[in-house]
Amino acid sequence: MLGAVLRILFIGNSLTATNDLPGMVEAMARAAGVEVRTAAVVKPNFSLEDHWNDGEARRAIAAGGWSYVVLQQGPSALPESRVLLDEYARRFDREVRRANARPALLMVWPSRDRAGDFDGVSRSYSGAAALVGGQLLPAGDAWRAAWRRDPALALYGPDGFHPSRLGSSLAALVIVERLTGRLPPASAVPGIPAHDVEIILEAARELAAGVP
Repeated sequence: MLGAVLRILFIGNSLTATNDLPGMVEAMARAAGVEVRTAAVVKPNFSLEDHWNDGEARRAIAAGGWSYVVLQQGPSALPESRVLLDEYARRFDREVRRANARPALLMVWPSRDRAGDFDGVSRSYSGAAALVGGQLLPAGDAWRAAWRRDPALALYGPDGFHPSRLGSSLAALVIVERLTGRLPPASAVPGIPAHDVEIILEAARELAAGVP
């Protein structure tokens, strides 16, 4: 294992909770040779504003010991949603820095029936990450990179918004690569057809290489 344990706190909603994304990150990081421990404050339909007002996330951050705090809300493609994402990323950033951690913004994806919003989601999360000097975790961009290779890839779950296990796996690969600098082997993605695993690994490598 490399160095000290990396401790990551996830703050988000059901897009993070589905398929236990934090648990996937732990397992994949371990397979890549990095010890990661995660905790999460995730609540259905919560935005960062909801988390701020609720207070539990701020208490978790203040408890300290984190390397990164991952912030996630809905797609935030609409202008008014982007304003709120920026505002509460800024507020949480102050709390995260006070706890000697670094913020990371988990870029998600729009629902299937709003696929035209992908560019807006990307702009919103990229902008929020830049605003606070945080790490961008571009899962939504990685989904598009995977679909460029195989448009039939089932990244959405049955409701067309929450991720399938494959979709969460790709998000986890992106998080692990961005926060540890390592990409796990195919064996770290069990229970998924080999073709699909290779596609999502290729997508994660593309994002790691900075290919547009």
